[in-house]
Amino acid sequence: VQLQASGGGLVQAGGSLRLSCAASGIIFSRNDMAWYRQAPGKQREAVARITSGSIIGYADSVKGRFTISRDNAKNTVYLQMNSLKPEDTAVYYCAAEFSSGTPRAWGQGTQVTVSS
Repeated sequence: VQLQASGGGLVQAGGSLRLSCAASGIIFSRNDMAWYRQAPGKQREAVARITSGSIIGYADSVKGRFTISRDNAKNTVYLQMNSLKPEDTAVYYCAAEFSSGTPRAWGQGTQVTVSS
């Protein structure tokens, strides 16, 4: 399984970024996918999840600002991040998950930095 994340960068508060994660080595359409993030000195936390049936869930901290989506034809999951805040600064990871929510594979991470 390979997950290749991209799209991170430096943005001012209030700005937007779109992360992408291209998957290979799995039957993408059958996998639940998720985005996690890890800020310095903090534990990795789940940000958004989309199941194989496109059921979606978000962490409270990003509801109304972030949107997760998937394109099964492109084996890609996206995270549209709007109204970014400095506290969104973290390394963002995509993950393929078992239906239990346990990650089975991780992408390499992409840095998102939001300046105030």
